[in-house]
Amino acid sequence: MKDERITKLAARLIHHSIQLQPKERILIRGHINTKPLLKELIDEIYRVGAYPYVELEDDEISRHLLLGNVKEQLDTASQWALKKYTDIDAVIIITGEENNAEMTDVPIERHRLQGEAMNSPTLFYVNNRRWVLLNYPTKASAQKAGMTFNRYEDFLLSVCTMDYGKMEAALKPLKQLMQRTDKVRIVSPRTDLTFSIKGMPAVICAGKKNLPDGEVFTAPIKDSLNGRISFNTPTTYEGITFSDIELNFKKGKIIKATSNRDPEMNQILNIDEGSRFIGEFAIGINPYILEPMDDILFDEKISGSLHLALGLAYDEADNGNRSSIHWDMVLIQRPEYGGGDIYFDDVLIRRDGFFVLPELHALNPNSLK
Repeated sequence: MKDERITKLAARLIHHSIQLQPKERILIRGHINTKPLLKELIDEIYRVGAYPYVELEDDEISRHLLLGNVKEQLDTASQWALKKYTDIDAVIIITGEENNAEMTDVPIERHRLQGEAMNSPTLFYVNNRRWVLLNYPTKASAQKAGMTFNRYEDFLLSVCTMDYGKMEAALKPLKQLMQRTDKVRIVSPRTDLTFSIKGMPAVICAGKKNLPDGEVFTAPIKDSLNGRISFNTPTTYEGITFSDIELNFKKGKIIKATSNRDPEMNQILNIDEGSRFIGEFAIGINPYILEPMDDILFDEKISGSLHLALGLAYDEADNGNRSSIHWDMVLIQRPEYGGGDIYFDDVLIRRDGFFVLPELHALNPNSLK
């Protein structure tokens, strides 16, 4: 039986996220197990009068390619990808995870080579084309989230089709406040970190680039981070799950990093010069996402959270940091996770995950639902 929520999600992606127009060309990249949504998207694109193009992906095939890739091969793939993204107007990327550990035996060097080669086409479409990224419900992602498949499917489809117009309006005062702010201070258990965001743009994320969504992001001045931060949310990078991460900063650079997987973590941090600097700071506010799911598309939007991303800065809020990685790490500050405060220019703006300034009260969970 057809699930009408899939039809609604396809319409949300085409009309809210991408805002597709007649005769535009749109590329859909999706895992083969996302076919129900792919078919709905194709039908909706044709109803608009636009032109769909589809690429099917498979993690097992990708792993085999990664294990043998060489620079000359990847350079050709990068050139093809750049030409492809030049020729289209928009991109939808749908992940249908089947095995979170599929890439765990691929050496970091292979990931680095691919990251460097594909950096140029990826940055081109991220900064010059309309795009949106989302996950499709699978048994693997449900298991990772600790849910039955039916519960996970209901949760994902509900949170992806919530009222993002209401969220966007509620986020505007936070965006304006961030753009007036110089000094940020984050205080939590084993955390006391300061940095500047003076003069940096702040960007609202309310269903245009990710589904689910719910954050405002900016970037710290590259050399301004000092202190330490401890993240209480596990994060998976290239199939390896890291927890108990603590980073120590001096003049913007990570001078010490610890986790449950110290050797692997420091190997990633040594991939290039930019991987020890921060490219993004963001505040998460989605009222329906409350617990970690080991899926960054969800975890970075958790209500009462914040996150920093190691590595590459986005053009929309560019602090000049360049890297082949962009690795988000999440700190939840609600009371059940240890609490914590965020200060802007020495003024408390959020305590224990709840905004205290009157102009930000609309971002608290009961107001956003």
